Amino acid sequence: MSEACCDHDSPRPEADEHGDDHGVRTLWDVKELRFAAAAGLALLAGYALGWADAPDRAALALKALALVIAAWTFVPSTLRRLARGRIGVGTLMTIAAVGAVALGEIGEAATLAFLYAIAEGLEEYAVARTRRGLRALLALVPDRATVVRGGNETVIDPAELRVGDTMIVKPAERLATDGIVREGRTALDLSAITGESVPVETGPGEAVHAGSINGTGALTVEVTAGAEDNSLARIVAIVEAEQSRKGAAQRLADRIARPLVPAVIAAAALVAALGSLLGDPSVWIERALVVLVAVSPCALAIAVPVTVVAAVGAASRFGALVKGGAALEALGRVRTVALDKTGTLTANRPAVVEVQTRLGRTREDVLAVAAALEARSEHPLARAVLAEVEAPAAATAVEAVTGAGITGRLDGAEVRLGRPGWIDPGPLAEAVARMQGEGATVVLVEDDGRLIGAIGVRDELRPEAREVIEGLHRDGYRVAMLTGDSVATARALARQAGIRDDAVHAELRPEDKSRLVGELGRGGPVAMVGDGVNDAPALATAHVGIAMGSMGTDVAIETADVALMGEDLRHLPQSLRHARRARWIMLQNIGLSLALIAVLLPLALFGVLGLAAVVLVHELAEVVVIANGVRAGRFHGALAARPGTSSTAVAALQPVESPEPMR
Repeated sequence: MSEACCDHDSPRPEADEHGDDHGVRTLWDVKELRFAAAAGLALLAGYALGWADAPDRAALALKALALVIAAWTFVPSTLRRLARGRIGVGTLMTIAAVGAVALGEIGEAATLAFLYAIAEGLEEYAVARTRRGLRALLALVPDRATVVRGGNETVIDPAELRVGDTMIVKPAERLATDGIVREGRTALDLSAITGESVPVETGPGEAVHAGSINGTGALTVEVTAGAEDNSLARIVAIVEAEQSRKGAAQRLADRIARPLVPAVIAAAALVAALGSLLGDPSVWIERALVVLVAVSPCALAIAVPVTVVAAVGAASRFGALVKGGAALEALGRVRTVALDKTGTLTANRPAVVEVQTRLGRTREDVLAVAAALEARSEHPLARAVLAEVEAPAAATAVEAVTGAGITGRLDGAEVRLGRPGWIDPGPLAEAVARMQGEGATVVLVEDDGRLIGAIGVRDELRPEAREVIEGLHRDGYRVAMLTGDSVATARALARQAGIRDDAVHAELRPEDKSRLVGELGRGGPVAMVGDGVNDAPALATAHVGIAMGSMGTDVAIETADVALMGEDLRHLPQSLRHARRARWIMLQNIGLSLALIAVLLPLALFGVLGLAAVVLVHELAEVVVIANGVRAGRFHGALAARPGTSSTAVAALQPVESPEPMR
């Protein structure tokens, strides 16, 4: 609108560089709209006096007053930017107003300034409103927190919480900051911050996050983050910092708008000069001023930023952290979705489902040897094995063989655990193939050079996985699965999820995943969905990296373009549809803005429309563009309720119209 819309580095009049909106809650809170209201009353009174045959001087004075009041909203800032060598739409409006005054058209100049002030105010209100949607996350933190200090429970302001404090969270209270549960069990309602529709069971040792609502059990929580750097505060800070990143659509608007401003000034000067030589100078100077306003790229410049701010804020409210315009626009262009298996399609809670034995060894013997080797491992499979053994012994001289398994010594004998192929399955080959065909990952166990058993571990698919894959296919996306598991295991799980065999890529190392994502990207923009840590190379290679289940995970939030805060995979298609719809709105706004310029230019040049008419059409179109952009701030759709889902949690997400069809 003003230079603020063409110069995005400059803070808006009602907002500082930190994104604060200084209490903008209603239209009347916006300074430009208050000034516009005063100017409108003065302008209306001036015209009323003219219609009533009152003295011309009084009518002229009221119109001049209206001009001064309305112009005060943009002329001072325009002059300051001109002093720094910056020009923008406000420059065009200032020149047009000055020119109209020079021609004696005070009423026309006042009308221009009045309408421009209204459009400026509506833009500010739209941006402040969408910004509030994001910052409302911080309002989820309660006003008070209960801590134990000196053996007594004390109620304090959350800002006074320090790392290491012991916080008491009573039933139905919100958590004031992040922490680790030390005592108590409960179910936490995370719907407001991650979009999870089902309360999450939580107990000792579990991480909990600011803004969660406690269920029926009291918790004792050790504080791990202060109020200024808890998970909610980090999310808001990251999104606000990343909002300056521009997507391709926004850069397109900038590339058109920035050179257009000086070009419009030059074209208007040329029209005035040539017209004055060939005809009445006053007529052609006035037409030049009308051209100046008609071709102002204001709507074009604001078309994308308002959409981005609205869409990013809305995404954060259903648990998707979209890091600015670049990520949003890229997410809207995605045509292929590559999914990691563990922790994305599966729940990342593997369990031992079968143990095959030989040579007279028992199930407990095989698990004991495996647990001795896995005793100090953090691998998910290790946790599954260790969960089956109450007090595992620890093997000595343990060494990991990359991509194969583990070796060590136990009770003086050499022991090994590893994948089939590295260890020969021998007589257990048929059982191994069967377990892999059922979707289990199989490890073989050797004791003193002899195969003693095979352990099948399976990480079950998320219950919503098949629904999500089918939905992605219906929406026109190509879906691929990338995993380090064996081909048989990967294909078995993929079939359960509804992924075709030819879209399954198994036995991959991190660098293989990165290479495959690059190959998939040749067929169109690709999104890689992983855990944000060991999938980092693939996330970086993809057009859009999406980290799954990243609430409170610094690495995932920092490295991915998009982070899905919750553990419900249905947020993935929801985020894709939301971004696609936002991108479609961006393109609508750019098209409307360019069409407006194309229509108004000849009408202004040939004198069909006067200055006031052009200003009115132009500013009304800008209001339409802003209103259309704000639509991107509506939730795209609700997650379907699972059995036991709180109706309140699901009702928070209401469906809206569908995005444009895939192309």
